[in-house]
Amino acid sequence: MKTATWRNTIRAVLTFGGGTALLCLLTFVHINQGNVTIPLPTVIEAIVNPQDILEHHTVRVLRLPRAMMGIIAGGALAVSGVILQTVTKNPLSSASTLGIHSGTYFTVVVSTIFLPSVMFGNGILTAFLGGVLTFLLVYFLSGGSDATPVRMVLAGMIVTFLFSALTSVLQIFYENETQGLFLWGSGTLVQNNWDGVQFSLPLVAVGLLVTLAFSGRLDTLTLGEEVATALGQNVRRVKVITVIAAVLLTSVTVSIVGPIGFVGLVAPHIVKLIGYRSHLLLLIGSFLWGANVLLMADVLARIVDPSFSELPVGAITALIGSPWLIWLVLRMKRDSAVQDSGAIMAGKRAANLSLWKIGPIMVTLILVTIFVSMASGNYGFEPLVAIDALFGQSNEFIRNFILNLRLPRALVALFSGAVLAVSGLIFQGVLRNPLADPSVIGITSGAGVGALMTMYLFSVSAVWIPVGAMIGALVFFAIVMILGAKAEFQPTVLALLGIGISAFGSALIQIMVVQSQLGVASALTWLSGTTYARGWDELLQYLIWPVLLLIPVLAFYIKTLDVLSLGDDTAKGLGLRVRSVRFQMALIATLLAASSVAAVGSIGFVGLIAPHLSRLLVGNVNQKLLPVTMLVGGLLLVVADLFSRTLLAPNEIPSGIIVALIGAPYFLWLMKKRAS
Repeated sequence: MKTATWRNTIRAVLTFGGGTALLCLLTFVHINQGNVTIPLPTVIEAIVNPQDILEHHTVRVLRLPRAMMGIIAGGALAVSGVILQTVTKNPLSSASTLGIHSGTYFTVVVSTIFLPSVMFGNGILTAFLGGVLTFLLVYFLSGGSDATPVRMVLAGMIVTFLFSALTSVLQIFYENETQGLFLWGSGTLVQNNWDGVQFSLPLVAVGLLVTLAFSGRLDTLTLGEEVATALGQNVRRVKVITVIAAVLLTSVTVSIVGPIGFVGLVAPHIVKLIGYRSHLLLLIGSFLWGANVLLMADVLARIVDPSFSELPVGAITALIGSPWLIWLVLRMKRDSAVQDSGAIMAGKRAANLSLWKIGPIMVTLILVTIFVSMASGNYGFEPLVAIDALFGQSNEFIRNFILNLRLPRALVALFSGAVLAVSGLIFQGVLRNPLADPSVIGITSGAGVGALMTMYLFSVSAVWIPVGAMIGALVFFAIVMILGAKAEFQPTVLALLGIGISAFGSALIQIMVVQSQLGVASALTWLSGTTYARGWDELLQYLIWPVLLLIPVLAFYIKTLDVLSLGDDTAKGLGLRVRSVRFQMALIATLLAASSVAAVGSIGFVGLIAPHLSRLLVGNVNQKLLPVTMLVGGLLLVVADLFSRTLLAPNEIPSGIIVALIGAPYFLWLMKKRAS
């Protein structure tokens, strides 16, 4: 008994006493960071005995509000994470993994552009409404009360992609109206006065008090809804009130410091790992450690960027939080809630068309789309001009414009879409994962990291970008395969691991973008995922050789995917060297994805949508799927390229955004269809 009491005392001292001591230390370190070093005695004097001197004003007006905002925001996000994890019965829930951040950011951007009159109070109202609607959207799309952790996080990921694409479109075409939102949209604690603290502190205090008042009911809720109801608890009311409090805490922080991810995931689990399960102590401890996590991230951000050009703290929290997410997923891999093998797979009711029917139709559609693309521009659709250029009957300027600008760009889109689609098909077959896609499992993110490192760290010519992309893709591929082996290649677990790997790569990209400033402009052009200004060079250097060399190899070995789909034990019984085949096929898929990234940047969803649509057309036999998937993927990106140039001409939307706007709703529809 005494041993248990002594152990609890030590645990409390470490959690709350140690956490408070660390918070004080981080606060002083944080305040002392800046272009000018201020001695610790001066910092203390500025706090307890302020005087009208520059050093004291710097501490009290600039640095102290920023540190206090970090404490408030970190604590609020952590408490929000605790509530969301309890209510959804999902240990992977947080404002970032459920897409709430992206929803609040999107609504703030929309309001800033179209309804500036409602942006009072730092836009708290629109941020709050956006957060509530996003949570409801993700909750119901993933199956409501029957949703599994996997399905809910995947729905949050896709909703995030959708809102991010919509936000990007608005920021492109309303650059002046949204100019001040770019840094804020990446998450930053920059404060120029006490206004942000004064605004957020009362609202966060209200949200925290509400959650503390409901802590006992949340403890009962963890016993199960039936038990809670039997004990006289109104489960629905508890859920509604606590979720509203959680979204309020999130929206307040987003309205001041922007969307900062993973704090609500990391901090609650730190406290849970220490051993706390009572929500009263869990909420208090999470607030304390959430403040520590965010303040430490901001300290690290300014250590990484000593020039103090404001590296977004959201990138650092993603860098810290994504490995944490990966660890949590691996820790949960044997949980029945995570082993959600119900595939979101199209093709169960396939049309089973023959290649002789679907092939000519797809080729015709591609040729027509390429011709329309060649004939479309700022002056509308001009088919006669394109025909004259093709037969050499127009002047040299028009002929060069169509044959050397529009035509190669359309062909780059065609080949990039084809190789991305095939890469997705192979990953889905090799990993037995219908959610696999080079962007979803982190391969394209790795290619982007490798290319930027080639430019930023080694300062070499842009000619070496594809080499860097290949190396980065292969490194991330190796990580995916190692983690996949530990997870026994469970499909949905691997999808969750991919989310973490992609977030880690995106954080590295964001850090290098800020650090390099304009030094890697040529690399950043394709990192946005666009076919803009692509031509014969990209087609010949990056895309022709994968099609000529790797696709024939795949055509020869494609039958092995059908064998792998039967399961590892059956495949081994049929004499297939499963591990070797899986590695070789996935390596080819990685090289295909890297070649596309080198040519047009990080374009997602093509490798996810094209195989699904192809299965609807020809069924699940991979020998038929390979050519059809190539054609569908190529057509998809050619159409996206055409729309990117013509929808809002003369302005241009990046092709990657067009694909996301098509792919995200389709994927959500598949999820809802499966969940219903």
